[in-house]
Amino acid sequence: MQENAPKKTLDDALAIMRDLRARDAWDKAQTHESLRPYLNEEMHELDDAIRDGHDAGMQSELGDVLLQVLFHSIIAEGRGAFDVHDVAGSLVQKMVARHPWLYGDAPGREPWEQMKSKTRRSLADGLPHGLPSLHRAHRLQERAAGVGFDWPDVRGPIGKVREELGEVEEVIAAHGTAFDTHGVPSGDPKHRALESELGDLLFAVVNLCRKAGTHPALALDRANAKFQQRFEAVERIATERGLDVRTAGLDALDKIWDEVKRDEPER
Repeated sequence: MQENAPKKTLDDALAIMRDLRARDAWDKAQTHESLRPYLNEEMHELDDAIRDGHDAGMQSELGDVLLQVLFHSIIAEGRGAFDVHDVAGSLVQKMVARHPWLYGDAPGREPWEQMKSKTRRSLADGLPHGLPSLHRAHRLQERAAGVGFDWPDVRGPIGKVREELGEVEEVIAAHGTAFDTHGVPSGDPKHRALESELGDLLFAVVNLCRKAGTHPALALDRANAKFQQRFEAVERIATERGLDVRTAGLDALDKIWDEVKRDEPER
């Protein structure tokens, strides 16, 4: 793009999408259903760009997400269901309704979940079925907190994590060495009991993250990246020392792991 060229507008984007829908065979053939995988892919690619802090990538991927929004709007327009202006109208209507202290007569800000709880039929009402498990747990807990089912501070979730960890330990202790190597088959009652307790432990950890002010998925993303970075360093050092990580053994690898941690810059 030329440096002094006029900036394109949302109207330009809408115009080219309408033109493609009218004249290109592939675009003309698409439906809401056929575009679903692309929307999911574009959202993940945008998430990667945000995670990487890459502005140019973020700009490009936001454009791809916008393409999906416009594409679905134009398909709906062709069906006579709604158009992009109706979509924009829904956005404006929601934002006004969600900020009555700015656009209405509410005396002050009301917590979002407390406000939404007045219109929900149940705790999970409106949560997408395909929501990732960590985020679903986080949202369920946020919603419960919105109606007052919450600890006053972070000490409550910390105690719950300890309680759930104790129950995991009890299940493992009750079955001796059953879980010492590769565990037991998934259909075994011992496996189901441990899976249930581990689920409760994970749910409690998610609640601890929420109460501490961080999203569990973001915390786990950072932990994943940290583990990957450290273990790749272990692999590199092991190779430099003539060790094969597949046969070096836990003691040798653990010593290198400690070296890698010790040499990391302070955070």
